[in-house]
Amino acid sequence: MSRRKLREKIFHFFAFSFSWLSVLVLLLLVWSILRDGLHVLKPHFFTSFPSRFAAKAGIYAPLIGSLWVMTLTAIISIPIGVSTALYFEEYAPKNRFADLLQINIATLAGMPAIIYGLMSLAVFVRYLGFERSVLSASLCMSLLVLPTIIIAAQGSIRAVPINLREAAFALGARRYQVVFGQVLPAAVPGIMTGIILALSRAMGEAAPLILLGALSYVAFVPKSIMDSYTVLPVQIFNWVGRPQEAFHDLAAGAIIVLIVFLFALNFGAVIIRSRFQRYK
Repeated sequence: MSRRKLREKIFHFFAFSFSWLSVLVLLLLVWSILRDGLHVLKPHFFTSFPSRFAAKAGIYAPLIGSLWVMTLTAIISIPIGVSTALYFEEYAPKNRFADLLQINIATLAGMPAIIYGLMSLAVFVRYLGFERSVLSASLCMSLLVLPTIIIAAQGSIRAVPINLREAAFALGARRYQVVFGQVLPAAVPGIMTGIILALSRAMGEAAPLILLGALSYVAFVPKSIMDSYTVLPVQIFNWVGRPQEAFHDLAAGAIIVLIVFLFALNFGAVIIRSRFQRYK
């Protein structure tokens, strides 16, 4: 056996071993969360506000706050992200300035979330005076997910066959008709995948929102985008930091709810992908 084949077999062995080890660790983690959190998933857990008494505590305020923040984040980030990707791929001139913007977007996609929290604290909370509100949190999360949405949407638009564009132009379609009538529908599956991944990341972020002043104890739900708020990751962070075991079980229950939301997002993406599959 040659050295090259021996190295390849060793590499494949370690890659296979680490893959299964990662799956095993994930399964153990999920089992631990289910063991500790399933028994707290009772009706009052979803209808009660956070409390300093574990038996009375629930996730009503952080659950509604998360829905507010994620809905507003999606409303802000999805149109801007997809429009930016369309501009770069279909309209922007190919010059050094466009290349510089692309490099900056790729760099922003890899920045730590805490940086976005610091910038949002300085700009949205203090300079623009939005205070510690749902709007500030949503703008921060929008900045966090925009680079990911733009990059994923660009890749999907770029993957649309050139023949589709040429056929539409040959039939007399104008540029905007080609872009919005042919290219965008064909790229929707890939775009939705990027959007779901980006929003899933935002849904699980706690550090930026802690910097922005997301409260760990909120006995009310937001009524407008300028109200104070809390979200599930911040509430989980607060419960995990308490010494009582009962609060750890509450945190595990909240993690289960968060995972269910993530699965629901991915299930929605699968439905949308199958709906637009005919364009591929």
